[in-house]
Amino acid sequence: MTDWQIEQLIFDWNLEGEVPAYPQGVMITDETLRDGLQSPSIIHPPIQDKVYLLYLMNDLGIDSADIGLPGAGERFKYDVTVLAREIANHRLNIRPNCAARTLEADIIPIVEASQAAGIAIEAAVFIGSSPIRQYAEGWTVEWLQQLTERAVTFAVHHGLPVMFVTEDTTRAHPDTLRRLYQTAIRCGAQRICVADTVGHATPEGTRALIRFIKEVIAETGADVGIDWHGHRDRGLSIPNTLAAIAAGATRVHACALGIGERSGNTPMEVLLVNLNLLGIANRDLSRLPEYCRVVAQTCGAPLPFNYPIVGADAFRTATGVHAAAVVKALEKGNTWLADRVYCSVPASMVGRTQGIEIGPMSGEHNVRYWLKSRNIETHPVYVEKILAAAKRSNQVLPEDEIMRMVVTMRRRLADEALSDQPEASSVERETSNNV
Repeated sequence: MTDWQIEQLIFDWNLEGEVPAYPQGVMITDETLRDGLQSPSIIHPPIQDKVYLLYLMNDLGIDSADIGLPGAGERFKYDVTVLAREIANHRLNIRPNCAARTLEADIIPIVEASQAAGIAIEAAVFIGSSPIRQYAEGWTVEWLQQLTERAVTFAVHHGLPVMFVTEDTTRAHPDTLRRLYQTAIRCGAQRICVADTVGHATPEGTRALIRFIKEVIAETGADVGIDWHGHRDRGLSIPNTLAAIAAGATRVHACALGIGERSGNTPMEVLLVNLNLLGIANRDLSRLPEYCRVVAQTCGAPLPFNYPIVGADAFRTATGVHAAAVVKALEKGNTWLADRVYCSVPASMVGRTQGIEIGPMSGEHNVRYWLKSRNIETHPVYVEKILAAAKRSNQVLPEDEIMRMVVTMRRRLADEALSDQPEASSVERETSNNV
């Protein structure tokens, strides 16, 4: 359809009022294999599944991936090395990074993995920054600044690109952030990361914080990128991430299915779809369901049926009014219309299709579509009996139950057709017997 036709069919209130000027080309970092695995309910996947996920991330156009925290032990260092080698040997378009505390003991395994794989691994060096964390830990800002200086200098000296991360940035004092970030930049950090570690931020707070960080960077005169790392404790991770992008963040972080500590991280699949819908990106998301399926299975993260984008019901209806609209759109030969008439996210964007089921709130359109989609004749008796059964049910009719009804009705109609035929004459019977 043309842009003019689309404008006639959808009045977009999202374009009214103050519309953020989102920049193009924002980068994405996938935190699934590090921060996502910090959830106490998650199963740590075997290395072969991590490798497969890395390829899926690459296919989705994700720019970088946190491939682990090698300082946590030899197992994690091994996995990081394998994943980094996979990226290097197969020239994947995804850049690896690894988390590390501001300790040389955490940075050394990244250096060793980088050298073993023959590829640069960005060190995401993190340190707590908020007053509440300082008070609980007994830290001083001076001590944090010393750790920052030593760690960033050490990583840069060993040839690692550095992203300096302040934990709990969204509850940290401006003076502390200025001191820590400017110290890291002076020591060679190429990126800084603003972290909403406990999911405290609101979109308004996010915008204010990113604008402040831009001022802090400008004071140094350095060309440094800004990352945003959000959690969803208050359910605001997607609005906060979009606010961060609009305010000037050039790279944002997310995890598949939003897995991670407590309520988890920004959900990657929801973020990617919204970036495409907002025109901020144009990634091929056809493998998004597979990416989410693998994470759900290998990490033990079952999907709720109503989960956006990849849940079982995301593009499925059993309601008569909704089904009628979709069917009528399809009868017009307009798949674009059918994909949007009762859905804001086109199923085709993520390699899925609209589904119509039969349940207590269904109408004839549901039944006829269901039968036609399976190449079954839409006999009036079929429609009547199936719909009657659906109205008596308290849930959507399972496919095998509907198919049994179809087989039963088909046999009954066949038997009735035979019984309606006139009896053969005595001559015909005699002839038949002689034969």
